[in-house]
Parts: sequence; C-alpha cells; structure tokens
Amino acid sequence: MSQTVAIYNQSFILHPSGAIFWKEKAMLLIADVHLGKVAHFRKHGAAIPPHLAFENLEQLTEICNDLCPQTICFLGDLFHSNLNSSWDDFTKWVSYIKIPIVLVSGNHDIIPQYLFEELGVKVYETWKIESFLLTHHPTEEVNFFNFCGHVHPGVKLQGTGRQVLRLPCFYKTKQQLILPAFGKFTGKHTLSPTKESEIYVIADGEVLHISS
Repeated sequence: MSQTVAIYNQSFILHPSGAIFWKEKAMLLIADVHLGKVAHFRKHGAAIPPHLAFENLEQLTEICNDLCPQTICFLGDLFHSNLNSSWDDFTKWVSYIKIPIVLVSGNHDIIPQYLFEELGVKVYETWKIESFLLTHHPTEEVNFFNFCGHVHPGVKLQGTGRQVLRLPCFYKTKQQLILPAFGKFTGKHTLSPTKESEIYVIADGEVLHISS
C-alpha cells in the first residue's frame, strides 16, 4: 500500500519501493540506486551473493510496468563507482525500458557523462520543474520545494519491551522531501523526527504515515 501526498497542488505517490510517482507529470523519482555496488565489493573480496546485483533493475522494471511513467528521474548516485559489469546490465535495461531518463548527478556518479548521453540519458546537476527543485544533496532555495536523496533516511521505532526497529522512510518537511535509498545493498542514516517533519516509514511492503 502506498501513500499520496499533495504538494503545491500536485499529487505524489510514495511507493513501498522507495520511489515517488508524480502523477501530473507521470514521472518516477528514484534516489540512491547504487548500481554496481555489489560488483564493486565482490571484486574486492566481499562474500556477497551475485544475484543481488540484478534485483534493483528487476524491481525498477516491475515499478515501470505497474505505474507506466513517461519519465524516470534518478536523484543521484545511480551508480556506486567506476564502470564494472553492472554498466552492461544498465545499458540493456535502458534499451528495454524505452522511457526517457534523466540523471541528477550525485557524489558517487563518477562515470563520464558522455557515456550516459550516448544511451540517451540526460544529465543535470540540478533540475527545476515549475516550483520543484530536484537535487541529489538536500538543498534549500526560496520558493522551491526540494526532492532529494543522498541521506538514505531511516527512523528508529521503539516496540514493546526493548525491541527496536530501524526502517527506511520518506522524510518530509515544509519545503523538502528526502527519498529513501532505492538500492538493495545500501545502509540507512537514522534521522530524528521533529515537530515540523512528517515521517512515512516503509514496512512489510507498505508506506505508513507515523506522527513525529
């Protein structure tokens, strides 16, 4: 189950995958996929199951088939490091998906820009659409609402007894919404809710709105 939030008279569906679907623009927003991270760590001797490298693209395909976006915007850190075997998988996926793709560069996006452009992927440092500012790093700019990633937000929930859960979340404030990391093999940075924040936690395939 997803949640829908209204911002500046626009509707945004918060998907259990960590993606956001902007209904009026039919645009899928995704942050911090970190493709190639599994291959990078396996190359350096980490005992990580190789099938994890394909799960991100498989999930992306499922979401596209479900929501039928007309544009996909990656909010930075699409890839984790330099070129490796995951680049070939990505090129095949781009050819298969046949949807316009935009990459807003993140700090991990060190693959040369021209390689993305050869695939038809547009690359920007930031992207402004009407009153919305799309970035990788959280950014404040007057009169703009910011969608961003980078932080890999999570929240700590206290259960009965001493049980503690740390779950990924969408972290929303008055002028900003930080997306959770989409990548399967990524960590979480625990954020502390404030009186001004809204937390949408992802648990068991659902997006749940919890009070600050």
